[in-house]
Amino acid sequence: MPFKSSSPDTALNSIVLNHGELPWLSAMTQQFYRQVVDEHYSHAYMLNVDKAYGGELQASVMAQAVLCYNPSEQGACGHCKSCQLIAAGSHPDLHLVAPDGHQIKVDQIRQLCSSLSQTAQQGGRRVAVIHQAERLNLAAANALLKTLEEPGEDTLIILQVNHGSQLLATIKSRCQALEFTRPNKAELLSWLGALNIQLPLDKNDKPQDVTWCIGILGGPIALVDSLANGRYQQLLAYRQDWALAAKQGYVSGQLSKVSEEQIIDALNVFYLYLRQYVLKNTKTSPFIQAKIISLAGEVMQMCQRLSSMPNVNTTALCQQYIISFRQLILS
Repeated sequence: MPFKSSSPDTALNSIVLNHGELPWLSAMTQQFYRQVVDEHYSHAYMLNVDKAYGGELQASVMAQAVLCYNPSEQGACGHCKSCQLIAAGSHPDLHLVAPDGHQIKVDQIRQLCSSLSQTAQQGGRRVAVIHQAERLNLAAANALLKTLEEPGEDTLIILQVNHGSQLLATIKSRCQALEFTRPNKAELLSWLGALNIQLPLDKNDKPQDVTWCIGILGGPIALVDSLANGRYQQLLAYRQDWALAAKQGYVSGQLSKVSEEQIIDALNVFYLYLRQYVLKNTKTSPFIQAKIISLAGEVMQMCQRLSSMPNVNTTALCQQYIISFRQLILS
């Protein structure tokens, strides 16, 4: 089960793949590289970094640094046989596990543990990367525990998680946790500027602050991807249409033809609109503010339920929320 990269599918992935361009992870990365050079790294790490913040990329560079024959405090050399095998996606001692559907299943972990128990084919170290490890089902987690307790010599296990709070405590306790500080708006805008990405312009021909939707997308890398594939432009259209609907009392534009696949994005934008309305309209009575926040909570709960709700009348749902909102602000 040789390693194959599962970093985000994006036309701009080649830009963000250079880890020096993910400044919010640089301190973590440099600390780990020093541990590799000194050969004092842990046998297992919990990498609490969402995919959209570079978690998968981080796991990849960590794995490559450990398997590299000539690592330095700048990471893997990129030239040795091990690095060449990784670049080709065919390193026999680098193993990847990712969710099969919504779960990581016990058979996947049993296969991994069996592979790690064998002698390294390149005569060096063995590395396992488990993406979205919070999706380990109970049987899979239990199967992994023994290997985490006794991983064997020259073995490293990296558990990348999008939601660290969902990982079983018994797994967490056997790993060294790697955390990071999420970048603020100024840091994100600086990073985007360094990538030389052409940002959409506002009505004054100035670059838009595209970070407003990062909570919907999940993180900066997903934001970069959305600018390339058109998803950002779609979210922006929803924001404009929600604002117009709030004034005129009925949905139009993109909201009048939103599909079942798009409705969660549309409602997530409405949730942000409601939150921003409360922040901007400070003279609104506390009672009405509380009601609007409650409505925002209902919208978020609906987003969580929609994945299992068939045949949703999306336009009617959007219209229902606009009516509820207008009743509050006009009362």
